[in-house]
Amino acid sequence: GLLLYSLVSGRLQGTAISAPLVFIVFGFAIGSGGLDVADIHPEHSAIHFVAEFTLILVLFADASRIDLGRVRRDHNLPSRMLIIGLPLTMVCGAVVAAYLFPTFSLWEAALLAALLAPTDAALGQSVVSDKAVPVRIRQAINIESGLNDGIALPVVFLIAALAGSEHLAMPASEWLKFGLLQVLLGPLAGVAMGYIGARAIDGAIERGWAGPAFQGIGILSLAVFTYVAAELIGGNGFIAAFIGGMVFGNSIRHPCTFLFEFMESEGQLFMLITFLVFGAALLPEGIEALNAMNLLYAVLSLTLVRMVPIAISLLGSGVRLPTQLFLGWFGPRGLASILFVLLILEESELP
Repeated sequence: GLLLYSLVSGRLQGTAISAPLVFIVFGFAIGSGGLDVADIHPEHSAIHFVAEFTLILVLFADASRIDLGRVRRDHNLPSRMLIIGLPLTMVCGAVVAAYLFPTFSLWEAALLAALLAPTDAALGQSVVSDKAVPVRIRQAINIESGLNDGIALPVVFLIAALAGSEHLAMPASEWLKFGLLQVLLGPLAGVAMGYIGARAIDGAIERGWAGPAFQGIGILSLAVFTYVAAELIGGNGFIAAFIGGMVFGNSIRHPCTFLFEFMESEGQLFMLITFLVFGAALLPEGIEALNAMNLLYAVLSLTLVRMVPIAISLLGSGVRLPTQLFLGWFGPRGLASILFVLLILEESELP
């Protein structure tokens, strides 16, 4: 699949046929939904290792690219979309889920909404990079998609803990305590490791101790080490990876070009493998469970559940209605949602 796509990738660039779409279809074709030549199950430990490793790298690398100075300069639209639009999207999605799926508890409906709230600008890169789209709008989409998965992550884990408490003997207060420790200690570990790592790598480069190739390897190791450090003290490693990446990217004085180059090559490979796993392991189950209510929720989640809150968040911003609709429509669910789902499947006892 990788070889075949690489042969035609140039021809497909800028078209509606994106690499994730190709790999989802390819995964479905070789999985149980098609030829059934690849025996891939969501519960397999290798799947979760790839998913976790990919999520650590994606969160760290994406966060390291966030220029906090630019966010402060161009904060109006993305701030509105993140502070008002994202929570409203989760609330709206939870209300719709509770109405369409009466067997869901309140926390289960909220978890479904939180899993589907993050956006992924990479899935519509041809639109984001199109010069016909005003720079301000492109920047708003990039900043929002770069930050919303990191913001949604602690909400997902906290709600998953509360939803899981309904199915286990442990009282909800214990789950809430566990969830709060996860979302408080994780960022603390991320700030510490991101800053210390940036200072250590800067110092090694200035003294000529670190070779160019191993500078990049050191940064990737820092991402994993940040995750491990947070887990060891009872925090959430994924939240730590995101915060650590953001602190690292805004603290390091030397350009970390290797990290960006890695995410454009090897990182893309991990992400495409995740989409292939989704097509092979999750999509057949989804199609088997497809009914009118599931389909209706999917359509609403991709449209009104996202578009109405974003339009509300942009009231008074001076943005015209067509632009509001464009920013609201630009919410394809991507890598973050798939990886979050795989983590919930592994760590939660939810049915």
